[in-house]
Amino acid sequence: MITNQRELRRVFWQTFPTLQRRKVRSYSGQGLMHVTDTRCAWCDWVDMLSKDGTITPELADRATL
Repeated sequence: MITNQRELRRVFWQTFPTLQRRKVRSYSGQGLMHVTDTRCAWCDWVDMLSKDGTITPELADRATL
C-alpha cells in the first residue's frame, strides 16, 4: 500500500516512464504545470488506485503531481 505523496509520485514515474516530465506555463501565466497528457494520466491512475484500495481516498484527494 502506498501511504504518502512522495512514494505515489515515484511509483507513477516508474509506471509511466515515457510520459513527458516537462512543464509548460500555466493558464494563468503565474506558474508551471505538466502537459495535458501527463496530468490526465496522473488523475486516471490515482483514481484507479483509490478504487482498487491501493491508496486511501484521503491520499487520492490531496495527491498532486
